[in-house]
Amino acid sequence: MSEFEPKITAFCCNYCAFAAADLAGSMRLTYPTNVKIVRIPCSGKADIQFVLDAFLAGADGVLVVGCMEGDCHFIGGNFKAKRRMARAVKMLDEAHIGGERLEFHNNSAAMGPQLAKIFVDMTDKITKLGPSPAKHKEAAADIRQGA
Repeated sequence: MSEFEPKITAFCCNYCAFAAADLAGSMRLTYPTNVKIVRIPCSGKADIQFVLDAFLAGADGVLVVGCMEGDCHFIGGNFKAKRRMARAVKMLDEAHIGGERLEFHNNSAAMGPQLAKIFVDMTDKITKLGPSPAKHKEAAADIRQGA
């Protein structure tokens, strides 16, 4: 039996989180290769449907990472994302997927090491939780119906 390797999808805002990931790479910091970064213009564009689709596509955990509070390039996009992700956590709990599989973080472009640590911590957390229940037909049906 092979060891469980979690799949993490990270929605990263272009201006801060994606730039921090780039900085982490430039600094030659390592983070798990199972974290797949999806570049979005602003964390405020991270719709709940993106999160649900990521789980349905096989993600075991999802991160949404935006600018620091008060520093969003689109004024309040990160506040919008934070509220949306709080609702998404409740939806994931109701669908028996587990809200703990979704996290929202604020990160500046200069925080490459911190972003790498977020990726490592999330991978460790999801490894302990095991595969996402969304991979089972019943849970996927609950998500599609809006649980």
